[in-house]
Amino acid sequence: MMNLFEFAAAQQEQDTRAHYDELCATIRRNNELYYAQAQPEISDAEYDRLYRELEELEAAHPEWVTPDSPTQRVGNDLSEGFRKVTHPAPMLSIDDIFEHKEGETDAELVEFYQRLQRSLEQDAPAVVVEPKIDGCAVTLLYRKGRLVYAATRGDGRTGDDITANVRTIRSVPFTLPVDAPELLEVRGEIYMPSADFDKLNEQRDADGLPTFANPRNATAGTIKLLDAAEVATRPLRFLAHGIGVYEGAPLHNADDYESLLKRMGIPCNQPILRAAGLADVRHAVQEIDSLRRSLGYGTDGAVIKLADFSLRESLGNTARAPRWAAAFKYLPEQKETILKGITIQVGRTGVLTPVAELEPVRLSGTTVSRATLHNQDEIARKDIRIGDTVLMEKSGEIIPAVVHVVTAKRPAEAVPYSLYDAVGGVCPCCGAPIMQEEGQVAWRCTNFTCSAQAAMRTTYFCKREALDIENLGGTVAEALVNRGMITSPLDLFRLTVEELGALNLGTNDEPRRFGEKNAAKAIAALEAARKLPLERWLTAFGIPTIGTVTARTVAKYHRDLQELAVGDFLTFLLELEQGVERFNSLNPKARSNKGADKEQLLVQQGELRGQLAETVAPYAARGYVKLEEDGSNKLKFTNPIGTVSCRNLRQYFQSAAGLMVQKTLAELNINPLSSGFEENFLTVQAGPLSGKTFVLTGALSRPRPEFEKMIAEAGGKATGTVTKKTDYLVAGEGGGSKRDKAVKLGIPIIGEADLLSMLSPS
Repeated sequence: MMNLFEFAAAQQEQDTRAHYDELCATIRRNNELYYAQAQPEISDAEYDRLYRELEELEAAHPEWVTPDSPTQRVGNDLSEGFRKVTHPAPMLSIDDIFEHKEGETDAELVEFYQRLQRSLEQDAPAVVVEPKIDGCAVTLLYRKGRLVYAATRGDGRTGDDITANVRTIRSVPFTLPVDAPELLEVRGEIYMPSADFDKLNEQRDADGLPTFANPRNATAGTIKLLDAAEVATRPLRFLAHGIGVYEGAPLHNADDYESLLKRMGIPCNQPILRAAGLADVRHAVQEIDSLRRSLGYGTDGAVIKLADFSLRESLGNTARAPRWAAAFKYLPEQKETILKGITIQVGRTGVLTPVAELEPVRLSGTTVSRATLHNQDEIARKDIRIGDTVLMEKSGEIIPAVVHVVTAKRPAEAVPYSLYDAVGGVCPCCGAPIMQEEGQVAWRCTNFTCSAQAAMRTTYFCKREALDIENLGGTVAEALVNRGMITSPLDLFRLTVEELGALNLGTNDEPRRFGEKNAAKAIAALEAARKLPLERWLTAFGIPTIGTVTARTVAKYHRDLQELAVGDFLTFLLELEQGVERFNSLNPKARSNKGADKEQLLVQQGELRGQLAETVAPYAARGYVKLEEDGSNKLKFTNPIGTVSCRNLRQYFQSAAGLMVQKTLAELNINPLSSGFEENFLTVQAGPLSGKTFVLTGALSRPRPEFEKMIAEAGGKATGTVTKKTDYLVAGEGGGSKRDKAVKLGIPIIGEADLLSMLSPS
């Protein structure tokens, strides 16, 4: 029988394990927000703290570590809508080491270098030290001096093909000099200079668009745009810092690589300092800290790498990072100031954002007088009160943030802050009630016609990737709202050429008419917008988390807006996800079920399995979802739209704003149809390729979607991955990895001519 001390120890370990699992889930969620959505909710410093805590727990409990742990995986930025590229060599992350506030501030740097000394049995292994660019990792593959493709890191093995977007970056050469290597894979960072980022945000603010949180987010969002012309308008740059696969004259060290980049005209990360011996390394790291603020772009550390390539190879890599390199993360500069007040801004989607009004303070080279406080939960968590002395820092040397309150200096009269009470429970712009949706931290204005939102919503509604309404940008949208001609974007469809042409864009004293010529173009674009597909309208609505990529995914599963608004498929996905979680929780092998009746659990699982299979059947038959059981008695299901997006869509169409949109669209006789639904997801009952699954690879004579459409219309199915269920691999020139897998699985490999022959049998 367990005594009291044994019970307490077991309970403590159980609590620690629960905290570990929660920590893993939190970091995975923030990885998704940071890498895939470019919408982080926490600062880099806070993320680093969580990640370090996870590492410490895993060091104490190595038996808990699985291949799924965030410490064992590279951050994943893969997105829908892009062709996938398999990296010829894994594209790894880099381990962080941190500067500390007390004691030996660079103790982790010393430990890293001493580890190199021990591993190499050298007193002073030579290293290079360079700034850690706060950008987005990419790889450029050149063959015979020509750029073959550019790709994101993705999950480390597979990335998104962003060649079209990278070709808009002037600093990236398309062709190399005649003495270029046979094969050269250059790895580096795409980034946005700080001054250009500020100008971009100023322009977006003037146009009534939401501003970007920081240059890294702006860069990540830009390189994932599907319109290269839009990417070309953004101020992106590229710097190389590493090498992947290579076939050419031998490269022995970092100096050889830097020399090669200069000869090829490829911009390289600078400055690069050489160091040998611990004292030299510490000095170089300090020098980078002094120099990096003059570089003109975001940095948050110094990267230390072995200089000798053969020594790098001898040390090798872990599952996620090289052993021969580390990123030393500097402490951000911090200063105290007084929080004089809190103002509330109403954003494009109606979110009320609290902003700290500060006694101006000089921080990381600029004067800071305002900083976002994000939401009420953040204010409560840090116990921020008006009149407090607060410690400020700049996240990534760019974005000012409140670190914590200096409670010892708190005024006696300071009281806890309530956003709801501060605005009296109503929107400060229109006076409508505000609400906090279940499971959400943000307070929102409930009025879809709120004047604070109308101009911004209209501007967003008319953007190129939304409904592409010519000539109705920020200035015109604001004039329409301010002069009472519209109260929501859908009012645009009720305007006439005469009304719009007479719009005064100036002042009453100095009028400036929009003009009938501009008005005619805008009205024509509005008429064309009536027939635009569902995905474009979803983008235009500005629903949280529903950007262009997610909108296209959602449209694949719905015939039209009316079917989406009913929400049956969204509800099904959310309930299926809950059912799968419930099924897996009944697993007799689960730690939480220790001591439970194994037979009873299996019976419950069996009943639930039958219910889920029956529920899934009609959707699985149409190719919507796949529910699989693995060897460990667990079900696998991935929500194709995403849990958060499903909830946001369902809440939107059930809200007063969503119901008003549906009603107005019905009055306007507009019901947007999905452009990809029938083509991709309705099963063709008969055809020469009925029941056959194809995978396309390599360079083909026509765009791949054209072949996929032909296959679907003939009753077949085109997928992106070679599996045992694949019937044919259609191979053009290239396509190495898929071709190799097809050979291994014994799957027939055919060419274009063979496919065309199957499509039109004689």
